[in-house]
Amino acid sequence: MLYGLLKYEENKQNFNVGDNIQSLAAKQYLPQVDEYLNREELADYKGDKIKVIMNGWFTHNVHNWVPAENIEPLFVSFHINNTAAPHMLSEKGIAYLKKHEPIGCRDQFSADTLKAKGIDAYFTGCLTLTLDTYKVDDSERGDDIYIVDPLYSYPSFEKVTYNYKRFLRSIQNGKLFNLSKKKKHLSNFIDEDLMKSAIFINQEPAANTYTNEQKFAMGEDLLHKYAKAKLVITSRIHCALPCLAMGTPVIFVNGFDSFVDSCRFDGILDLFNRIDIDAKTGNFSSNFGLEGKINKNTMVKNLGRHHALAEPLKQKCRDFINKQ
Repeated sequence: MLYGLLKYEENKQNFNVGDNIQSLAAKQYLPQVDEYLNREELADYKGDKIKVIMNGWFTHNVHNWVPAENIEPLFVSFHINNTAAPHMLSEKGIAYLKKHEPIGCRDQFSADTLKAKGIDAYFTGCLTLTLDTYKVDDSERGDDIYIVDPLYSYPSFEKVTYNYKRFLRSIQNGKLFNLSKKKKHLSNFIDEDLMKSAIFINQEPAANTYTNEQKFAMGEDLLHKYAKAKLVITSRIHCALPCLAMGTPVIFVNGFDSFVDSCRFDGILDLFNRIDIDAKTGNFSSNFGLEGKINKNTMVKNLGRHHALAEPLKQKCRDFINKQ
């Protein structure tokens, strides 16, 4: 039997290392990686029978769905976005998913969307919750505090000036005049000294710069960094969820105001110590009793709710790989 691992296409501007981290979570269960399969080209696979753990966002290339017959899939931590669902859940798409049910879904929205089409689906949470293989002893934990892509859905100079069309659109929709909003909103709940001393990380590097191997190495490097962190503050679920798995104290910053984003978090947000922000006003609340602002001495204890999801996920993946 062959074993495949998902790889990912870049957009014109950047790529998301979080995708590679999701594949690293799946890689833990594979005896070896015989082939990297492009998530957007699964229908075009022409090789021998191959087992693939189908976790993550599906799919940007909705017209290439469904996967080839020679791909034997395990559907866990599967996300079908509201933008893709109308195309993916055609008669052909529904028949394919029913053939491979039950479908384990990363979020409750995906599970409910599939159930509404008569597909047996259930909530698993994300496979990155099983990345405790990267956990280190507490004696190795340092004093580094990482702030990882906080409020990345907010306008940024790079996003609004990417090309002429986007620049004009940002003037029309007012985003150009909101470039200072992210810094202002973060300063409402993060201490100024911490903003200066924390290590900032961008999980969306530039496109057309790195090889597939380098992208996976980036994911590995980030996981090793987060594993030893004193605290991580992030708006990236594929930073926050691995932190839970590795026992690293993490605060999730939720400032998302579009359904395209929020539907991804249905059932996941309850796992985190969280800051919830009104993207219009900057008003915020916390679910962990934050007094004042987050500073270098702020201590949080992860809620521990992820264990109930992680253990069944591990067993499901092991059973799939061991099944002849």
